Amino acid sequence: MFVVSISYTIDLSEVDPHIDAHIIFLEKYYAAGNFIASGRKVPRTGGVILAQAESKTVLEHILQEDPFAKANIAEYEITEFIPTKVAEGLEALTR
Repeated sequence: MFVVSISYTIDLSEVDPHIDAHIIFLEKYYAAGNFIASGRKVPRTGGVILAQAESKTVLEHILQEDPFAKANIAEYEITEFIPTKVAEGLEALTR
């Protein structure tokens, strides 16, 4: 399991034109089962994605498809972790 922290590298007004394409990217990987949760940071300096992939390398390749990455307007920090305790109903995350 991975936490992806996305940080914008340009002014927010220049990020907004890429949001619709970014949402399509997110939907693709939710449907593929790679993304579990995502959302904006507060304050809006970027976003966070909770992801699962076979490896960090596989996830890095997925993130290269993000329109934010293609436009070179964001940086990505990937942290891998192993969930050992989860809230009721989320037990599948520990497998």
